[in-house]
Amino acid sequence: MYPDPDLQELRALIDRHAGRAPLAVDGLRLTRADRPEAPTASLARPVLAVVAQGSKRLTLGDRVYDYGAGQYLVVSVDLPVAGHYTQAGPEKPFLACGLALEPAKIASLLLDAGTDALPLPRRSAPHGLAVCDAPAELLDATVRLLRLLDRPGDAPVLAPLIEKEILWRLITGEQGALVRQIGLADSQLTHISRAIRWIRDHHTETLRIEDLARLAGMSASPFHRHFRAVTALTPIQYQKRIRLQEARLLLMSSTEDVADVGFAVGYDSASQFSREYRRAFGRPPGQDAVRLRGGAQMV
Repeated sequence: MYPDPDLQELRALIDRHAGRAPLAVDGLRLTRADRPEAPTASLARPVLAVVAQGSKRLTLGDRVYDYGAGQYLVVSVDLPVAGHYTQAGPEKPFLACGLALEPAKIASLLLDAGTDALPLPRRSAPHGLAVCDAPAELLDATVRLLRLLDRPGDAPVLAPLIEKEILWRLITGEQGALVRQIGLADSQLTHISRAIRWIRDHHTETLRIEDLARLAGMSASPFHRHFRAVTALTPIQYQKRIRLQEARLLLMSSTEDVADVGFAVGYDSASQFSREYRRAFGRPPGQDAVRLRGGAQMV
């Protein structure tokens, strides 16, 4: 189904440049993993990820997403996910490239295209994450973008043009409704994104659904429904995931007492913090802190 030469070249380009920094193309990230791993919590940012080899699994709330070679992943808003490589080894590592999705660039492209060239926007908020097969045109453009890593002098001129083509392939492709909403100022996704940013920036504060709904320009019931459709989580669950991820970063980078870390991220009870931390990461916070500070890398 996929042009094998494109995938072969994409593998070679990622393998050659992964781990190098900085890259000649802004917003581009390359991933190479030599072994499977236990699920690790992280915050997924808006991104297009194209897999050249191997496979990965992401979980978001009660949703599970498996994707592999010849497929792409789109994340439209900041989402607390757990992920791990399911096919990766020294002989055949997991290889993927990611391109940050910026609302301003998508909005500009939508303005250039005009409404006649695009399907009607959907009224409901789409899921915040989607996986599907990469069409040949998208793979071809992705390969051409990565070729610029071997010709960095060409990148400032050609990379924006190829990125624009990649965005167009997304906007007019299978997940076009999701990608278009990233750039539409009045889309349901944009309204939910405002609430998501508020939770992230004020995760230590008490959360009131009515205030978040007002921020999103909705009444409480539709807001709750749209928020869960996008994130697979309730606002309270989303806040809890953010608090626990922030706590893990604090435990890794500081020597604060476990209870103090829990209070710092918004918990009123040290025992509740320890209980929920262990449920999320598989270890009590004290034990996990020792492991993290001992040199384990959190992805």
